[in-house]
Amino acid sequence: MVLLADMDYLTGISSVIASLMNIGPGFGAIGASENYAHVSDSGKWFLAWNMMVGRLEMFSALVIFYPSFWKR
Repeated sequence: MVLLADMDYLTGISSVIASLMNIGPGFGAIGASENYAHVSDSGKWFLAWNMMVGRLEMFSALVIFYPSFWKR
C-alpha cells in the first residue's frame, strides 16, 4: 500500500515497520532527520491504521471486521 505512493522499497518497508511497532524514525526518506510529510494522504491513513494496530495489538484491532462482533 505504501509502496504505491512512489516510495523506494527501503523507505516503504521501514515506514510500515516503524509505524506498526511505534518506534518513530525508519530508514531512507523517513530517517531520523526526516519526517512523513512527503507520504501521500492514503499512505498516511494506512500508516495511522498501522499505528493503531500496533498499539492495540493485532487481534483487538482486527475484531471489528468480524460480523459476530457487530451482531451482539
